[in-house]
Amino acid sequence: MWNNNLWLVLNGCSLRDILARSTEHRIIKVYLDILILGAIVSGALADNRLKSHASIAARSLIAFFEWFGEIGMFLWRLLRAATVPPYEFTELARQCDAIGAKSLPLVALAGAAIGVVLSLETRDSLTRFGAKSFLPSVIVFSIIKESGPIITALIVSGRIGAGIGAELGSMKVTEQIDAMEASAVDPYKYLVATRVLACILMLPLLTLASNFCGILMGWIANTLAEPISLRLFFENGFKNMTFSDFIPPTLKTTVFGFIIGIVSCFQGMHARRGTEGVGRAATSSVVLSSLFVILADVVLVRLILTVYG
Repeated sequence: MWNNNLWLVLNGCSLRDILARSTEHRIIKVYLDILILGAIVSGALADNRLKSHASIAARSLIAFFEWFGEIGMFLWRLLRAATVPPYEFTELARQCDAIGAKSLPLVALAGAAIGVVLSLETRDSLTRFGAKSFLPSVIVFSIIKESGPIITALIVSGRIGAGIGAELGSMKVTEQIDAMEASAVDPYKYLVATRVLACILMLPLLTLASNFCGILMGWIANTLAEPISLRLFFENGFKNMTFSDFIPPTLKTTVFGFIIGIVSCFQGMHARRGTEGVGRAATSSVVLSSLFVILADVVLVRLILTVYG
């Protein structure tokens, strides 16, 4: 600094210029120090943030695998309890009524709506290509092979999944399940096995009802646009259908029922933290069961196409 000032004096600079330039150098040095400090601090914060995100991702991954491990142990306890007598046939009948009969109006309404929408939309599309005569076959095949089973499963997962999750969750947080275990009553046999088996048995029957309502309402919507007899509609619709087109899509709903029952019972039996946990169990039951039903449908459709061509 002194050498620079001496050089300025020798070159005829005034004292004011020397002080001004010295001040500029100080300001620049302060700015550089601030920038360096800011870079160091931001780097440290970014490093901490990166470590925080990495730890959150690691915990989420561990929780993901822990959830599947816990549901595997839950399934093992369920199978062991369900295969050992005595069997709860009375509770099973009550659950079949609650899951099957009380879900029938909602499932039938959803199937009827799907049939009307398919008839209206498909009629317009087929008319453009001059293939309007294929409308009954398109409606029947679409409903029986895919629309009916998946819509029925999603409707049941929304209604029954939330009900089972909330019911078992409230029993868990109020210690009713603990009281059953203290009374030598196996909750997996009485509460879980009956609900899971009822879901497995009722889903195919609800699917048949949904398919019937969808095809019937498809015929009604088609008749309103262009009159056609019910007999002719059924003949054209089922003319090329075989049992391999009907049985596998209907039976795959048993897998959907198993998924809905297992996930809903598991979420309800593991509810915590009072009424907040009950609400969380009901919500997660619907979300997870619907998600797994959709994923299972992809796998089952691929399997059915592989086996039956």
